[in-house]
Amino acid sequence: MDKSNWLDQVKWDAAGLVPVIAQEAHSGDVLMFAWMNREALAKTAELKRAVYFSRSRSKLWFKGEESGHVQTVHDIRLDCDNDVVLLKVTQLGHEPGIACHTGRHSCFFQSLADAGWVSTEPVLKDPEHIYK
Repeated sequence: MDKSNWLDQVKWDAAGLVPVIAQEAHSGDVLMFAWMNREALAKTAELKRAVYFSRSRSKLWFKGEESGHVQTVHDIRLDCDNDVVLLKVTQLGHEPGIACHTGRHSCFFQSLADAGWVSTEPVLKDPEHIYK
């Protein structure tokens, strides 16, 4: 198999994006969901650091560029349909690692209980003290 066209094998959506899940390598925790364009995925593979595409800002987003909460990438996987990327990462910048802009370890901190959403993870650092 020709490995030189690995980016062409990804099924990009109409906007040229692919959904990405970041999973903590050592714990298996799902940390966050984001998007990548072709350049972001290529840079992530090159730098071994998570680089996403910010749809709201229409630009590359180097995870941790403001917060210091960088994701070191150990493995990049593509699902069976070639339309979702999974990153196995180490979350840096705070112990335990903060992946969520709310100051929590994971963006998936709300759990459905009694027909309502309940926060199941504490804020590890106030977002007011994370972002410049």
